[in-house]
Formats: sequence, structure tokens, C-alpha cells
Amino acid sequence: MTPVWIDFDGKYLLVNTAESRAKDRNMRRDGRVALSIMDPDEPYTHLDIRGHVAEITHDGAEEHIDTLSRRYDGKPWTYQPGQVRVIFKIAPDSITGNV
Repeated sequence: MTPVWIDFDGKYLLVNTAESRAKDRNMRRDGRVALSIMDPDEPYTHLDIRGHVAEITHDGAEEHIDTLSRRYDGKPWTYQPGQVRVIFKIAPDSITGNV
């Protein structure tokens, strides 16, 4: 399990990572995904989402990671030369939790 910034486009959960990282390799190898989302102010309030990778794309990935960085970190993304960003679109199969 690893922390990850996520987004939602109305249909898919979006996870942005760099090619060749463990997340990239693992989701390409096995498209099953599990996410656990906690409310930092209420630790017993959470969502558990199980789904599968429906699409992998490079389109808009650089802009998307900048948007996520501004949302989660409050500042622009610091680009690393040679890094190739990729978006994994995850289709939820089941959602459970305590909200």
C-alpha cells in the first residue's frame, strides 16, 4: 500500500504516476486496484474502492499531475527531466465504507 493522489472525472478514478515506477509496473501487470480513502479529520470515516484499470493514457498527464500537485500540495509540480507521466483510469467495481 502506498499513498497516492487521486482524481475523479465523473466516470473513472484517475491515478497519475511516472512510467517505470512500481505503481506503473504493478497496474500494467495486474489491472486489479484497491483504494482506501480516509477522512483525515475523522479516521473512522472511509471509502474502500475495488476496481480495474480501464484505460492507460499519456494524454494530458503532464497537466494533470500539475493540477493534482496544486490541489494536494498547494504548489506547482516540479518536473523532472526525462520523466514520462501516465494516467491510469480506474473503473470502480465495488464501493464500501463508513461515510
